[in-house]
Order: sequence, then structure tokens, then C-alpha cells
Amino acid sequence: MAAELVPNKKVIFKNYITGFVKETDMELITSDTIQLKLPEGSPGMIVKNLYLSCDPYMRSCMSKHDEPNYVTEFAAGSVITGLGVSKVVYSGHTDFSVGDFVYGMTGWEEYSVITNPESFSKIKDTDVPLSYYTGILGMPGFTAYIGFYEICAPKQGEYVFVSAASGAVGQLVGQFAKLMGCYVVGSAGSDEKVDLLKNKFDFDEAFNYKKEPDFNAALKRYFPEGIDIYFDNVGGAILDAVLLNMRPHGRISACGMISQYNLEKPEGVHNLMHIIANRIRCKGFLILDYYHLYLEFVEKIIPDIRQDEIKYVEDKVEGLENGPAALISLFKGLNVGKKLVVIAHE
Repeated sequence: MAAELVPNKKVIFKNYITGFVKETDMELITSDTIQLKLPEGSPGMIVKNLYLSCDPYMRSCMSKHDEPNYVTEFAAGSVITGLGVSKVVYSGHTDFSVGDFVYGMTGWEEYSVITNPESFSKIKDTDVPLSYYTGILGMPGFTAYIGFYEICAPKQGEYVFVSAASGAVGQLVGQFAKLMGCYVVGSAGSDEKVDLLKNKFDFDEAFNYKKEPDFNAALKRYFPEGIDIYFDNVGGAILDAVLLNMRPHGRISACGMISQYNLEKPEGVHNLMHIIANRIRCKGFLILDYYHLYLEFVEKIIPDIRQDEIKYVEDKVEGLENGPAALISLFKGLNVGKKLVVIAHE
């Protein structure tokens, strides 16, 4: 019996770029098809992609790197890849069955052939939204958990500042800090996001950094006694101002630097002497190094989600054809919450 042949719309990456990414650097292909069956004996699987995650690291995949990098470059002329939630429609692997929901690195296309199913995780907790596995239960949520608890070692009553605080990671860091009994301030790029931080995520204070001509003065206003923990998602001028306001023995979790990703010449940081004077610990991290703690993270956060102790905001875009614009919106600060692309609901 012949395998079913179905259309397979996809987004390809056209060529390596410098500077700001544009929609024209990607292309929607609507003419491809795929057979929903693999050769006899193949250990792979075919998945129907449901939700695709838009993540800042993907910008780095679009540039050619002369030196080793922690991300793999996209192949020019090939399908963009990223984290996503999918449903198994064909399986030659003993660990996965047709109908299973899975989470892992997939293609920006309607259906993907997965040659390494062992890199995917089977979704067991299906009583929470499946899309959460691109966010709060996926890489962003795990990043917030590791970056705050493992890297920062927070204590009750400490003063915590989070940049890009309404994004996929920042919104969770702030809530984790509040659950610890910390004083929390977040920065974001619009009044709408500031309102979200204060009234939905219960941050103590928040400010629109675009309305602050002097970041140092803004931080002194919100942290007159200084900052114990800074969770850095942006780098650049805000990081420089934070260094002037850290308390002795403060900790900086260097999670991301989205303000720098599209610059051909990155900005410098000038206040590094304060790291010495105030004995500040600044540590970068890659979530890949901590995956042995992922199940522990899920076990801790699933009850909080079910009991509404943790709130999560998603910014969904329907349709693969809107994927390129959705990804670019991250770098323009247009997303409110976790940005993801919905290809199919099941």
C-alpha cells in the first residue's frame, strides 16, 4: 500500500547575513510534498509540527562564524530548524508510537523526518497546554530556573533586577524571585509590558527603558540600596549601568545579550572595575550543560502551573507563513511574552 503523499509547506534560510535580520532572508516554500512513511527498518520517525519556538539564539545561526560557536549555523538554502512541539505520525523507533506528542529540535515545516528520535522527549503531562513545551516547560523555562536558582543562588529578601523581563525567560525569573521573597524590578520596552509585569506577574516595580535617558539614574531610583542579583537578557548599556549599582558580593546571571545580536560591531562595557571592587560574580551559562536537571525542574514547576502559582503569557502567531515576521519581532521588542508559531493545534 502506497504511503500517503501530503503537501509540506516550509521556511528556508536563504543565505548568511550580517547586521539586522530581515524577512527577505527567509523564504516560504509551498510546492514541496512528503511521504508519511520511511523505508522498512528505518529507526527514524515522521512528525507533524504543531508549535514552533521563536528564540533569540536563532539569530546567531544565521551568520557565518569564523571561530567555534555554541550554536550550529543554519545551512543556506535549507529548512530553518528550531525547538518545537510535534505529534508522531510515523515511527520506526521503539520508544515512540504514532500519536505521541514530543518536544525537540525540528524543522520550520509542516512535517519533519527525524533521523535521531533519541534527541526528542516524549510529553507525558498533557493536562497543561502543549504549547507550554516551547516556553515555560521547554528551553526558556528551564533557562530561567537554572539561571536564577543555580547561577544566582538567591536568598530571601534580596534585591533582584531582570532585563527583558516580559519575555519568555524574564517573566519567569521575576516570579521565581517573588516566590523566594525577594524585591523584584523588571525593565521592558513598552508601557503595556510594564503594566503586565506589575499587574500580572506581581513585580514590585517595572520601568520602560525607552523612556529612561539615564539607566544609572533609573536603577538608583528603583534600587537605592543597590542590586544583589541581576538576570541579564540584554547586555549593552543596561549591563554597564547595572555594574555601577551592584552590591558587594552580588551575582550576575549572563543569560543573553539581545541588544547585541544584530550589531556588526558589538558595544563595549566600560564599568568592569566594579566587578573587582564589589567582589561581583558574573557567570555565563549554556542550558545544554544542565540537562541532567531537567526532570527535576519539570517535577517542581508542573504543580506551580496547575495551582496557578506561576503565570505565563504567550504571544502566538498563526500560520507558518507568518513565521519569519514572528522571529524578527523578537529583535524589535514587539513580542509580549513567549513568541511562538502555531502550525496546527493537533
